[in-house]
Amino acid sequence: MNILLINPPHKSIGSRLAKEHLPPLGLLSIGGPLIDNGYNVKLLDADYGNMPLDEIVHETLDFNPDAVLMGHSGSTSAQPIINEIAKLIKSGKPEMTIIVGGVFPTFHWKEILESNPQIDFVVCGEGEQIILDLLYALEHKLDMEKVKGIAFRLQNVIMKTAPAEIITNLDAYRIGWELMGDYRYTYWGKKKAVVIQFSRGCPYPYSYCGQSKFWRTWRHRTPQLLADEIEMLHHRYGIEVINFADENPSTNQKVWIEFLKALIAKKLPIILVGSIRADNVVRDAQYLHLYKQAGFERFLLGIENYNEAVLDKIKKTSSIKKDKEAIQLLRKHNILSMATYVVGFGEETTSTFYHSLKHLIEYDPDQIQLVYVTPHKWTPYFEEIRDKNIIQLDQTKWDYKHQIMEMINLRPWKVMLYVKLIELILQTRPKAIFRWLFHKDKRLRKAMSWYNNIGKRVWFYEWFQFFFRDNIINKPIPINEFWK
Repeated sequence: MNILLINPPHKSIGSRLAKEHLPPLGLLSIGGPLIDNGYNVKLLDADYGNMPLDEIVHETLDFNPDAVLMGHSGSTSAQPIINEIAKLIKSGKPEMTIIVGGVFPTFHWKEILESNPQIDFVVCGEGEQIILDLLYALEHKLDMEKVKGIAFRLQNVIMKTAPAEIITNLDAYRIGWELMGDYRYTYWGKKKAVVIQFSRGCPYPYSYCGQSKFWRTWRHRTPQLLADEIEMLHHRYGIEVINFADENPSTNQKVWIEFLKALIAKKLPIILVGSIRADNVVRDAQYLHLYKQAGFERFLLGIENYNEAVLDKIKKTSSIKKDKEAIQLLRKHNILSMATYVVGFGEETTSTFYHSLKHLIEYDPDQIQLVYVTPHKWTPYFEEIRDKNIIQLDQTKWDYKHQIMEMINLRPWKVMLYVKLIELILQTRPKAIFRWLFHKDKRLRKAMSWYNNIGKRVWFYEWFQFFFRDNIINKPIPINEFWK
């Protein structure tokens, strides 16, 4: 069977302006097992270069696959684009099987199949084994009801089968790196880069995060095997930057330190970036020199909010004290910190934004990223705000960088103003500029220059988007009505 993996074009502001892209790890993770099981697999990365839809359809029909598989890391905002691509492909070849997967489809399988007759199957959950079982059943005309982890139509009735088993051995399914082909994936200033996972899932009860719902439990790769794979990526593909997709790779301190030591032993000239919990940075204070030796240059820290009551409400299980300490510890070891701060957890006022600014200045991160609360239906947080209103009906903008929720006390333009002012002040304060220009580590100076150059372009473009493209509605509607 010929299988085409399509990574749809996405309307992400940051990736477009940076003109840098990372490979679609989810599709590569599906592609490896397919290749190893004898399928002829091709990747069409339409997100690379923002490929027009008619060109995607042309290339698809030209390849003439037996099945098209689509998914995107930004699955909520990408789904409307996937729906449209599927419709256009089906109009050209109705008999072609179209399969979609990802976080959003996993939890919205019924809505997708109800409103998109052009989509044949939805993979629910992590797809490496599910897609093998599904394609085998299709190829041999077996009973689809026995394939675990899928949703489909049976005699025009939408149904979902029993959940598939969790993949306990993450080393058992090879990532199809060869599918990257001639795509030149770069990050961190035009350096060849890939995305990788040390672990899947998250053991923490954070109500705003859907990791525990999708992955169901935390698991990790074998430290030595992942270090070997990174070495292979560097030597075979010239990879210079590894971006970790994990929510928190350091959950298990013992195996995380084992991985760092295994990677250090390779003596590779590589750069590592990723996300980590602040309390784990504090926990690993005595091992942070290993983080640096392994190649880490920046960590994203989910600060989320300055208010302890809000942090308790969303079950962040962290503290302001540890957040501040983590930033200082990373700085001591010449690792950059990017603090993400979420707008919209409470009924913000002008005073709230002022105090947010004060606290963020006290945190003193190297970089800052403000994002907006986005009410994903599969998170526990959704149940808390399901009766509130939204002001953005365009699902392609549910990407954390656009205002979605109505704020009772502030008009959208004022929220935008405060968010942009906080970003501007944090990135242009004397401390931040001094570090950028005079940091003793030349590589970090270059990294900060790269980020600042992108940041200023995004800053202005987001203003343009807000006033001319966002289409915020004047009469907010309840979230439940939107999903209906």
